[in-house]
Amino acid sequence: MLVKAAPGLKVPREDDSRKHITDDTPVDLEMTAYYIRRMADGDLVEAGKPAKSAAPAATNKD
Repeated sequence: MLVKAAPGLKVPREDDSRKHITDDTPVDLEMTAYYIRRMADGDLVEAGKPAKSAAPAATNKD
């Protein structure tokens, strides 16, 4: 699955904790229990899908 870190986060890789997944570049990963937990916590998001933001999107009602 293609994932990236949520905006502003760096997530350690399961295979090498010195390397991190960032929000810059999507990474293709096998969905292990570790990465599934990270997705459930909101640390990782599917690449191509917008991350949930704290502020609602502005709408123009003109």
